[in-house]
Amino acid sequence: IALMDTPREAAKGTLKKLKEIGIKRMIMLTGDNQKVADAVAEEIGLTDAWGSLLPEEKVDAIKELKEKESKVAMVGDGVNDAPAMANSTVGIAMGAAGSDVALETADIALMADKLETLPFAIGLSRKAKAIIRQNLWVSLGIVALLIPSTIFGLANIGVAVVIHEGSTLLVVFNALRLLAYKKD
Repeated sequence: IALMDTPREAAKGTLKKLKEIGIKRMIMLTGDNQKVADAVAEEIGLTDAWGSLLPEEKVDAIKELKEKESKVAMVGDGVNDAPAMANSTVGIAMGAAGSDVALETADIALMADKLETLPFAIGLSRKAKAIIRQNLWVSLGIVALLIPSTIFGLANIGVAVVIHEGSTLLVVFNALRLLAYKKD
């Protein structure tokens, strides 16, 4: 008799979406037997599966990956995953199913225990980063124009303040676009 965990129903589709948004390498780090890990990896489309790992070996695996890759994200839900998440570039805890230690260690906590929300979270974070950059350029650009124009008398201080406050509103409205973000 052989027993093994079965992958979540949404795992295969989620991994496909992750590949579509540019995640190139997906590795499962597990304490399960290597044969089981290989079977699950093949079934759902992972690039690699590293099995029979103790928690400290997961940490070593993350450190090894960080040396080879520029960024490493670790998704986990248990106490055994917390040290590896702490050593990754980004630790992502699976919400309701996650242990308290995993949730506290993670940089991101997916509140729903749905793996399929991961591509949405990545897409939203990428969009937020782009909007932050836009807002920095707008705000710094306005200040860079207002300071010299006020110093050299091209604009009086009242006009400069109104323009600056207007740019603040522009930055806020630009950031509010994140509320309309939908997954593709």
